[in-house]
Amino acid sequence: MATDAPPPEGGTDTSPAPTTPDRTTTVQPTTAQFVEVQESKEFGELRRTYRSFAFPLTIAFIAWYLLYVLLSNYAGGFMGTKLFGNINVALVLGLAQFATTFLIAWYYARHAARKLDPKADAIKSRMEADA
Repeated sequence: MATDAPPPEGGTDTSPAPTTPDRTTTVQPTTAQFVEVQESKEFGELRRTYRSFAFPLTIAFIAWYLLYVLLSNYAGGFMGTKLFGNINVALVLGLAQFATTFLIAWYYARHAARKLDPKADAIKSRMEADA
């Protein structure tokens, strides 16, 4: 039966030493190396590729969302227009908000896998090789 009591005085602790998995030591990049990578042409290209995709899409989505909110607040008659059965314009546009969110997430994942990840992996490999 194991207890949390200290070993007897004058004796030695006979409990097994805690084991840790073998870890290979890795050399961490220095601040200067990070700054060098940040100032590199490749990193600038990666940042431009990301921004040229993310900023316009973010602005477009925010504009689309604000349009929905403004229409909901100030165009109640239009939003209440029944399209078929109990389905009106507000419901369709509200569901379209969800659809566009998932569409943008899928599109970004595809864009990242095709354009961003290869560039980021190349930068990472170069940095690891220099470390």
